[in-house]
Amino acid sequence: MYILECSDGSYYTGSTIDLERRLQQHQDGEGANHTKKRLPVNLVYYEEFSRIDQAFYREKQIQGWSRKKKEALIEGTPELLPEFAVAYRDLDK
Repeated sequence: MYILECSDGSYYTGSTIDLERRLQQHQDGEGANHTKKRLPVNLVYYEEFSRIDQAFYREKQIQGWSRKKKEALIEGTPELLPEFAVAYRDLDK
């Protein structure tokens, strides 16, 4: 599972069994529509799994995260993840 930062500052989360090959595909414009319109891309985070279904599950989990939560993961500050997991609608008004 990997996270790319695109040239416009957006993030793209994906999963693959061959990270090097997949990164080259993204750089060559053969990746997802999101990345091919925002080249070049830069690998900012990755996790390795023994099975692709585990990587795919993690990819889908992270895709649902806010930008701030993704940045906490990328920056190596996992202690901030719970703070960014709070839904604003659940905060006292």
